[in-house]
Amino acid sequence: MINKVRRFFCRHLRKMRFLPSKMYVRYHYEYFSGKKLDLNDPRDFNAKIEWYKVFYRPKILNQLVDKYAVRSYVEAKIGKQYLNEVFGVYNNAESIPFDELPNKFVIKATHTSSHNLIVTDKENLDISKAQKKMTKWLGKNQYYRMGQEWAYKDVAPRIIVEKFLKEDDKNSLVDYKFYCFNGKAKFIDVHIDREDNHKQGCFDLEFNLLPFGKSLNYKSISSEIEKPINLEEMIKCTEALADKLPFVRVDFYSVNGKTIFGEMTFYPSDARKAFYPEAYNQIIGDYFVLPKLDSAKNAITTLN
Repeated sequence: MINKVRRFFCRHLRKMRFLPSKMYVRYHYEYFSGKKLDLNDPRDFNAKIEWYKVFYRPKILNQLVDKYAVRSYVEAKIGKQYLNEVFGVYNNAESIPFDELPNKFVIKATHTSSHNLIVTDKENLDISKAQKKMTKWLGKNQYYRMGQEWAYKDVAPRIIVEKFLKEDDKNSLVDYKFYCFNGKAKFIDVHIDREDNHKQGCFDLEFNLLPFGKSLNYKSISSEIEKPINLEEMIKCTEALADKLPFVRVDFYSVNGKTIFGEMTFYPSDARKAFYPEAYNQIIGDYFVLPKLDSAKNAITTLN
């Protein structure tokens, strides 16, 4: 583990997102994990995610992380019936026709992570305040905002407005996040009760609770929960979208039994959150087989 002086050093260097990637990810990984990063031989899952940022750069990743552009990929791979309804996509907040929107909807930045606004009652929405917030989103670049997540670097900043989704018997949607390695789903990271009492647990593809979790910052799902009736369909769709990718996390929702695509993520939690118990960081890292680099160690720019 790193000492306090080294951690202080890494904490400041990880804010210098203009540094060369090979240098930057070392500080970023060491700060959050307490371990040194060997880019020539990364072992645990987050170490391989840091490697992914530096060396895996097919241009299609820019499309797949874009919350609007990814829709054409999803439609081509599995069909538009799996896409949520979109009311519009906009280059600036002032262009959004709030008067024409339904009472409930969701606003997202297409080019960043976690910039969302859920509107459950338009009458109570402070439009001016919302527009200022979205304008700030549009001025941010995820690559420089977080830990040099390369796939987001050249994504055009836009705002997308989508249909508000809700299951009949739940206050918030259940997130089903499928971790896929070489095109095959390996396990599901499930999040429930986000609005009331956020909990997380990992499940196998038969929906049995597994003995590990994602980040001690979350409360744990400590018992079995209801298996979604469309689980097999979600797995099939996930693997179609993950085809030819060494690693990707594909997110779906099950809305009253209907499968709805969420997003595709290549750098879960920006490699900041570890699995627990500790041994699973290595176990899950072993699932992640990195593609081979050429002798000059150039970044990979095409899919296999």
